[in-house]
Amino acid sequence: MNQLPLLSILTFTPLIGAILLLFVNKNSHGVLRSIAMAVTVVTFVLSLPLITGYNAPGSDIGGFQFLENVPWIAAGPFQMSYHLGIDGISLWLVILTTFIMPIAVLSTYTAVEEKVKEYMICLLLLEVGMVGTFISLDLFLFYIFWEIMLIPMYFMIGIWGGKNRIYAAVKFFIYTAVGSLLMLVALISLYFKAGGGDFSILRFYQLHLDPTTQMWMFLAFALAFAIKVPMFPLHTWLPDAHTEAPTAGSVILAAVMLKCGTYGYVRFAMPLFPEANAQFTPLIATLSVIGIIYASLVAMVQQDVKKLVAYSSVAHLGFVMLGVYALNQQGVTGGMLQMLNHGVSTGALFLIVGFIYERRHTRLITDFGGLAKQMPVFATMFMIVTFSSIGLPGTNGFVGEFLVLLGSFESGLRWYAIIATSGVILSAVYMLWMFQRVMFGELKNPKNQTLKDLNAREVAIMLPLIFLIFFLGIYPRPIIDTMAPSIDKMIAQTKVQKQVAQVAAPAAPALPPGHMAVPEAGAAPAAMPAGHPAMPEAGAAPAGLPAGHPAIPANNEAK
Repeated sequence: MNQLPLLSILTFTPLIGAILLLFVNKNSHGVLRSIAMAVTVVTFVLSLPLITGYNAPGSDIGGFQFLENVPWIAAGPFQMSYHLGIDGISLWLVILTTFIMPIAVLSTYTAVEEKVKEYMICLLLLEVGMVGTFISLDLFLFYIFWEIMLIPMYFMIGIWGGKNRIYAAVKFFIYTAVGSLLMLVALISLYFKAGGGDFSILRFYQLHLDPTTQMWMFLAFALAFAIKVPMFPLHTWLPDAHTEAPTAGSVILAAVMLKCGTYGYVRFAMPLFPEANAQFTPLIATLSVIGIIYASLVAMVQQDVKKLVAYSSVAHLGFVMLGVYALNQQGVTGGMLQMLNHGVSTGALFLIVGFIYERRHTRLITDFGGLAKQMPVFATMFMIVTFSSIGLPGTNGFVGEFLVLLGSFESGLRWYAIIATSGVILSAVYMLWMFQRVMFGELKNPKNQTLKDLNAREVAIMLPLIFLIFFLGIYPRPIIDTMAPSIDKMIAQTKVQKQVAQVAAPAAPALPPGHMAVPEAGAAPAAMPAGHPAMPEAGAAPAGLPAGHPAIPANNEAK
């Protein structure tokens, strides 16, 4: 049993850092950045014992570990608990969050020059919300952390974004808030269906709701998560938010925040409402495949590099949803890996776009060309990340997409997998075409002829991401082995509940004393003692056979 409340320490260390920043002079930009950087690094270091301590001897292998459960709020019939825990699914999403945050802070050193204090506070509060979302086992607590994420990101887009930042920020907030409110209504309804108690997700897993109730509750949860993913056709807020957000905001949004939506399906929508989940699987698979193809085609015609990467996110997350809804070991594992891979690869792409934007203050593809001659280090890293994004074997993107397509093909989503394979080809088309137009050709534009290559800080930002691209692509087994038991439990939870709900038919009505039960057609009669009145005499013809039929034994044979 863990005595140290490691998850609480991990969650609220960034909050302590944000409070500390309040007492720092707003003009001391170096101090503000250094404190924020130190806090995020410490938080990452504190998260590492989760890897070494998970599935320790004597623990519930694949189950929730590092548990913390304290009574929190009691208001009338409502009981809320401060209930935290992680399993193999949420573990790596927490690690991804704490890993990305120092990189995001380091990327702001030259990109943000105004309101640095407020910006760093928003980054740290955002980390509190994201980590809390992945570790909450109380649905009410989960909802609070889910909402906390919205506020810092809203301000980051609205204050430090581009020229259309207000429009993008309001659109982002309205979309996500509407979905969240519907989820809140379903959450409260679920609580009363469970007969009160508390909001523990572990208790809600034991409920067997009727199909109609499941359908409405699933729709409420699924809509909130679909907006956050985002799935087609609820994706329209994402390109605007990405395009207008500052670089660190885009990195965090792509690497972590979008995963809260896919995680919500795996943790809540699918295991809580298994019958409704099965009913809506064809629809979600269809929307996922449409999202893959549609977003890829739209990405091909983009002139803004950042908007192209934003649409590629929609396509990649379509693969995640397709894998998760295959509901087998290969598909769900591929979907979870793709969550991590997308966070690394797309986060790196947004950083690369940010580097070039700081130098040229434009993101139009037509404003570039021939940059490989002027910026060879930048070109090399850009090339590696591009290959990762299109799923080149040996990079992280290949493993996730391969498992997703394999799992989908082996499930009932075979034709969806076949159609989705075209998304792999389309991603190679739009990514390689964009890379060719930006990096190769003649260096004609005079403004590009004086560009400087990546400096030491920018190389330091990219190296950890490049390392993970190859590590996850060549040897993903440690990640898969850690997730596998939890994924098995999640699949069993969803499928077993579905079977229980279908098998649990009403008991046969009681029969009056002396009533003779008649077996159903084709049912084997119960064993009867010799001489029972219902037994035919030796040599008698079985019902339906004429006397003398070969199947009737002779009297002497019967004797």
